[in-house]
Amino acid sequence: MSSPGLAPAGGMLSAYRPDSTFVFSTSRGTLLAEGVYFAVPHSVRPAGLADLPARVSGSLRVALAAGHERPIVVGAVPFAPDAAACLAVPVSVRQAPAPSGAARQAAPPPGQLPQAEPFPTPDGYRRAVADAVAGLRAGRLEKVVLARTLRLPFHGDLAAVLSALAAHDPSGYAYSVPLPGGRTLLGASPELLVSRTGTRVVATPMAGSLPRSCDPAPLLGSRKDRHEHALVVAAVAEALRPHCRSLTVPAEPSLTATATMWHLATTVTGELADPGTTSLTLAAALHPTPAVGGVPTADALRVIGELEPFDRGFYAGMVGWEDASGDGEWAVTLRCAVADGATITLFAGAGIVSGSDPEAELAETSAKFATALRAMGLAQEHADA
Repeated sequence: MSSPGLAPAGGMLSAYRPDSTFVFSTSRGTLLAEGVYFAVPHSVRPAGLADLPARVSGSLRVALAAGHERPIVVGAVPFAPDAAACLAVPVSVRQAPAPSGAARQAAPPPGQLPQAEPFPTPDGYRRAVADAVAGLRAGRLEKVVLARTLRLPFHGDLAAVLSALAAHDPSGYAYSVPLPGGRTLLGASPELLVSRTGTRVVATPMAGSLPRSCDPAPLLGSRKDRHEHALVVAAVAEALRPHCRSLTVPAEPSLTATATMWHLATTVTGELADPGTTSLTLAAALHPTPAVGGVPTADALRVIGELEPFDRGFYAGMVGWEDASGDGEWAVTLRCAVADGATITLFAGAGIVSGSDPEAELAETSAKFATALRAMGLAQEHADA
């Protein structure tokens, strides 16, 4: 983690407050930001993401002019480009060590899943996938990502959940963002949307998945999953190329694992053509990638609007930070949940292509729910109920 001005912190749990602390935890360390020094203003026009980098850069300049010594912007950006982001310059920023395996070893055995409300129902999700596949085979689009939710009562300790998320997948991106209305967004994403350090750019698009309980070897040889993955990598490279004087795109994906899933992943690296291009400029150019939207983007977003019976909110958006130099790191907001004090809503999606099977896609979303359920100390066997 390269953000400037970070003093050592005693540990994530000792400083974390769900209603006021932003957390972004990676294998290199844990960023903890407290309070709101200056909120990034919302767009005054329906500009989508087009003016977001300028609004963030302007907020950082205002904070510097007001006397903040080393400001950064932290927070989350929703899936819908015209929805309001939750971004701010915090009052203070500290860094804790990367999570250890201790929380993993101390995790309690899974308890019984309480009464959960899936939306859509499993049958409704299968029908939506079947409808999407029919459209794909008719040639209207190449890929679309369809998501579902699982809502259940929760009065537990979010600090313990966040700690477990970070420990279960220490190579990923665990995060927590205080949202308006007393809500908290938290999760553990396996996917880096983009990072910028000086002129170096890195993105790790992922697509093509299997539950961790499966043999991963067939994933590398799967035509369906390789096709789905190739669509994402091509779109990421196309979006980054205008900003880079050089770009390296490996010809073959690799296997990567989280606590609950196997994924196909490709690490794309580049050198910026213009050192003034900020991390959020790159993130805005990439979002939404086909890993969370589809191909072509506009057609996929229309199908998502037709077939998903809920607002994604911050799910499948981006979460991260940017400093005054333009450096920053943004993960795709995956394996996430939103807690409101009485309930918690989990989100999971699957990439649908012409070869998709509704039952297999339902099973994939169930396996993805397991990331949050395990961190909550719950079994996931009834996630399909």
